[in-house]
Order: sequence, then C-alpha cells, then structure tokens
Amino acid sequence: MLTSHFDSLRLELRRGCLVLAVLSQLRTEHYGYTLKKDLNDRGIDIDEGTLYPLLRRLESQALLVSEWREEDKRNKRFYRLSPDGKQVLEDLLTEWHQLNASVQQIVSSSRSAA
Repeated sequence: MLTSHFDSLRLELRRGCLVLAVLSQLRTEHYGYTLKKDLNDRGIDIDEGTLYPLLRRLESQALLVSEWREEDKRNKRFYRLSPDGKQVLEDLLTEWHQLNASVQQIVSSSRSAA
C-alpha cells in the first residue's frame, strides 16, 4: 500500500519536471532520439511512449515548432522552442527556482526540528 502511494506521488512529481527538462533541452534543436539520449545522459530516463506524446502536446500548445528534414538519408523531425515556448520556459524556470527554494527551506527546517 505504501509503495503504491509513493509510486503515484513520484509519478506526479516527475510529470512536471519532465516538461521543464524537455523545454530546457529544446533551447537547442533536437530530434526525438537525441533528445531522449541527452535527457538520459543527464539522469532523466524517459521512454518514447512518454516523450513523443509530450512533444506533440507541447507543439499543439504552440510551445514548440518542428520540421521534417532529411539527415543521414532518413527523414527526422526536429523540434525547438517557439518564441512563446522561450517565454514560458523562462517563466517556468523563475517559478521553479522560487518553489525549489521554498521547499528546500521547509524541508531543512522540518529536519532540524525533528
């Protein structure tokens, strides 16, 4: 029972972080495979079944733009931040830093009081 609660809360926490991580990585253009690899190399394991629907959703929200190009004799879809995506990322990063500082302060004071 405790494990299922943890797993559910962990998934909820991870979802918001994935959006921030994907938007941050797409400051530089990537296609799906290199984006997945770069995230994985930085400790964010994301599978294709999560990544590609997220990319499509972010693009439908006008936060990303994409284009098909041929590279190495294969068509690949390249993604990058749109102008709106750049602004949303900056706003999210500001919110993230403020929230992270507040949570860190709460966690630190809770530990010292215990």
